Amino acid sequence: MQLLARTKLLSGMIAILCGFAVQLCASPAVGSTISVVDDSGETIILDKPAQRLITLAPHLTEQVFTADGGDRIVATVNYSNFPEAASQILTIGSYKKISYEMVVGLNPDLILATGGNGLEMINRLRALGYTVYVDEPRELEDVASALERIGKLLGTQDSTELEVQRFNRRLHELKSSYSNAKAMRVFYEVWNEPLITINGKHLISSVMRLCGGKNIFSDALPMAPRINVETVIRRDPNVIIASGHGEQRPDWLDEWLQWPSITAVQQGHLYFIPPDILQRHTVRILDGAEIMCNFIDLARKSS
Repeated sequence: MQLLARTKLLSGMIAILCGFAVQLCASPAVGSTISVVDDSGETIILDKPAQRLITLAPHLTEQVFTADGGDRIVATVNYSNFPEAASQILTIGSYKKISYEMVVGLNPDLILATGGNGLEMINRLRALGYTVYVDEPRELEDVASALERIGKLLGTQDSTELEVQRFNRRLHELKSSYSNAKAMRVFYEVWNEPLITINGKHLISSVMRLCGGKNIFSDALPMAPRINVETVIRRDPNVIIASGHGEQRPDWLDEWLQWPSITAVQQGHLYFIPPDILQRHTVRILDGAEIMCNFIDLARKSS
């Protein structure tokens, strides 16, 4: 009986020790931290993977879902609607104006922002003591890099790496297809009244370059300059691509038909790409890139 009791006691002690060892192995090493540099040059340091996130742009919400962390988002901003589950997340305001009281109440351990939110918002959040990661991709490769860093901040590197590899493979294939293509002049119309486009530093210009296109307003100083019709006529694009709002082709794209001297109008190269797959800096931008490349190639073949 004593031998049996001792055997049970020893087995129990071994089980406890094994369980303790597993806990030790599963826990981060003492003093270990997560460190990444964001697109503003700030070093973001976390003691452990982020568990309570606030995203301040729709594309950041989507990136977090892609990084397998959508269930950790406690709040976001208007128009965060992809994937479908994102529509159920609490909103704390808009791209440019949020409720700081709600932020405080939610107690996030990481806030994902973009340069478009503005320095005032970002600096105020940092002054309140929050860790703010700023995302501002300029080239298509930066989308994959940003996703990789978000995965690191969430501790989901393994699943994120698969998405990064898939994105990079597809990007390489598109580059190979259009690397020697004849350059075509492209006008990207963000909105019609006022008439707004994008300059050469915007990520969409990187998409144009991928397709063998040249942004006719690449030299503009503001990221999203207001322009006039006369300048568009003078720069004579081969292709006009409209953005708009939502999934439907905007009626105002056909207003260019009153300017038949423009090459794009003469040859019928007026196109629309849904903004969500081109203006959001996520892996879906390659869906928009593929459409844009096809449109530019149609113009190329008729030139």
